[in-house]
Amino acid sequence: MKFTLKQMIYTALMAAFVFVATLVIQVPVPMTNGYIHLGDSVIFLSAMLLGPIGGAFAAGIGSSLADVLGGYAHWAPATFIIKFLMGLITGYLMPAHREKFRTYFAMLIGGLWMCFGYYVASAFMYGSWVAPIFSIPWNILQFTVGAVLAATAAVFLEKAPLSH
Repeated sequence: MKFTLKQMIYTALMAAFVFVATLVIQVPVPMTNGYIHLGDSVIFLSAMLLGPIGGAFAAGIGSSLADVLGGYAHWAPATFIIKFLMGLITGYLMPAHREKFRTYFAMLIGGLWMCFGYYVASAFMYGSWVAPIFSIPWNILQFTVGAVLAATAAVFLEKAPLSH
């Protein structure tokens, strides 16, 4: 699959939007030493508008850049992989015609992957398979809010010409 210049520009813009949405509003979660943010809503929108490949690159680049510049550089490699695959999975499962059930299903599977990915990464990073369990509800909250915001925004973007 070849990427056109227009697709690359849209992907770069969505990566920047993921970055900003991740850094602008952060709600600290003291028990996990992390935070929840609105970046997942833009990842879901990226998958919706750009398809799996564009959505994956926007998610991975924007999220990992937010980690690097937001003081969580040690998370950037794991974040790149987890969010890249979140965008890829969501984009592949997302229906081109935006049928609601399949759209929500795609966001659910992408979000559950993100929860699993961060659980495994945390377990390896901190050397415990128990401690990361406490991050799961926060990650579920984050992707659920992201899915609701993305679904709401999608209503207004129905006529967007850059759909995959």
